[in-house]
Amino acid sequence: MSSKRIAVAGLGEIGRTVARKLADGLPGLSLAAIATRDQAKAQAWLDREGVSCPLIALDDSPEYADLVVECAPAEMLDQICRPMLTAGKQVMVLSASALLPRPDLVDLARVHGGQIIVPTGALIGFDAVSAAAEGTIHSVQMVTRKPPRGLAGAPYLIENGISMEGLTSALRVFKGSARDAAAAFPANVNVVAALSLAGIGPDRTTIEIWADPAVTRNCHQIKVESDSASFTMSIENIPSENPKTGRITALSVIAALRKLASPLQVGT
Repeated sequence: MSSKRIAVAGLGEIGRTVARKLADGLPGLSLAAIATRDQAKAQAWLDREGVSCPLIALDDSPEYADLVVECAPAEMLDQICRPMLTAGKQVMVLSASALLPRPDLVDLARVHGGQIIVPTGALIGFDAVSAAAEGTIHSVQMVTRKPPRGLAGAPYLIENGISMEGLTSALRVFKGSARDAAAAFPANVNVVAALSLAGIGPDRTTIEIWADPAVTRNCHQIKVESDSASFTMSIENIPSENPKTGRITALSVIAALRKLASPLQVGT
């Protein structure tokens, strides 16, 4: 059986972790290509790692890959998704916040037989939320607490003159819908965007975002009320070298990729 060809778009911390794992070997999968803006830097990394892999333009990705893993800045989502979906292929999207205002990409996938996959990323319990959504979910509420430096630079904070410098106590910086949070914090709350897609949508899913100097991890608490179950979930994610992203995010991508070719799948 031939391997499923995987391309990685973006070679930041997550992209490097995923590419390295694919190069080391995942059953039924192969690292087929890498697309990145800085090809010289990417080639230097490949040389250091001893990985042989072509560097390609995004428009050429359907020729090289069956699935592209999006590990790039959110503004690149359209350029990554459109060629693959038009070719009837798959894209694994980490920038779920950028996906919310782009229903046209879902339509494109539907028309051409492509598929968008959103991995669980930094959250737990997606199986339970998806199952509950087959019935009636009454509410999904989320509270996120992050170290201040994990929120610094977010458009919402800049626009509202909210500084993360010198905080000595927890500060709630946002309360609203998942859709509004995704627009306000595009690099910080992909988790709630993905949660909303698994459940009752971005307009009915609510979130509070706190900058908390007392925490060293990205902490998420979720409460779901439905006609089949009521449940709460909490997770504390250890930040990666990029404080906006937890270490578990790259691992969730690898787990999702592994499941694609596994003879045994656990979880929905």
